[in-house]
Amino acid sequence: MPVLRGPRCRGLRGGLRAGRDSGAGGCATLQELPPFLSAKFHVGPAVTGLVVGAAFAATAAGRPFAGRWGDAGRSRAVVVLGGLLASAAGAGTVFAPDVAVLLLCRLVMGAGEAALFSGALPWVLADVLPEQRGRVAGWFGLSMWGGLTLGPVLAATIGEAANADAVWWTVAALPLVSAVLAATARKPEFVTTKRIPGPLVPPGVSLPGSIIGLAAYGYGTLAAVLVLSLGHSAGKVVALPVFACAFLVVRGFGSPLVDRHGGAVVACVTLVVQAAGLILLAAAPDLVVTLAGAAITGAGLGLIYPATAAMTLGMARAETAGAAVGAMTSFWDLGILVAGPLSGTIAAAAGFHAAFGVAVVTTVLAVILAVRTSMSGVAASVH
Repeated sequence: MPVLRGPRCRGLRGGLRAGRDSGAGGCATLQELPPFLSAKFHVGPAVTGLVVGAAFAATAAGRPFAGRWGDAGRSRAVVVLGGLLASAAGAGTVFAPDVAVLLLCRLVMGAGEAALFSGALPWVLADVLPEQRGRVAGWFGLSMWGGLTLGPVLAATIGEAANADAVWWTVAALPLVSAVLAATARKPEFVTTKRIPGPLVPPGVSLPGSIIGLAAYGYGTLAAVLVLSLGHSAGKVVALPVFACAFLVVRGFGSPLVDRHGGAVVACVTLVVQAAGLILLAAAPDLVVTLAGAAITGAGLGLIYPATAAMTLGMARAETAGAAVGAMTSFWDLGILVAGPLSGTIAAAAGFHAAFGVAVVTTVLAVILAVRTSMSGVAASVH
């Protein structure tokens, strides 16, 4: 992955570290939460799904606000607040006396994650050249995915060495690290008025948001049912890491392509690749094809965020960039939120192949939207 040097990269480095720490904590919760709920509160799959999904709903709702406040020059305060909220939610999980309190903690966790990521983005983009915004947005998002890759490993290691409470204390500690990084990082050099600029959801969000939301349904389906579809096969241990490795490699090395060719063009290509991977998963006769499908799906998803971020930035005013990208990213959260329970229901009623088949359909719809956007020339590049 190319490296940016000099003063322009300092904000990016701080944002990358904050995103990595919050991502590791967030995915550690996904790893630990279902067994924690079952062991402590003896709840079933429906309640577990509600508690897990609550954080995604809160994140989706909070992103536009966090981005908007970041646009107003308050990124540092927003990120610090996000770290404190996420930390409090992690600690609160340890002491939660019932599911209602735990649900509240999950809502706070989601709000904190929204502030950490979407609040930091205007800070990261503040002193980045326009022709580098696509790659920087991609690398910033990559920091979160790096944390998501490390999170399960961290949770498993700590849980094995200690206990579930130790995992949750770690989840509480990591966002505090993000808060400290934000509090001590270089001050953003952009100047804004104290008035919060523009509407909560700026113009130009709905189209790229719809594209990434439809793509997110494919990821949400894979995350929800891939391991279950492998049953007792040895492949269930490596399936998600195979997906994650392909995703990380393509995101890391491919993000500059967004600046070179434009977000809409890259979205078309990456969505076709994602659809091909999901088709393999829907038709997979054996483990080898399943793992190949997971890898191809990961490669396809790798550039959808920087591509749609570039499309959004191309249609948004500079002073509303954070709110616009934050609102666009909310569609990603909503896609995953819908995919989890729906794909599980489809898999239970019609089988895993049918669940992946529906994900193929949503991805094809995203391809159609991206192709129409590319042909019309709207948001083809970052301006």
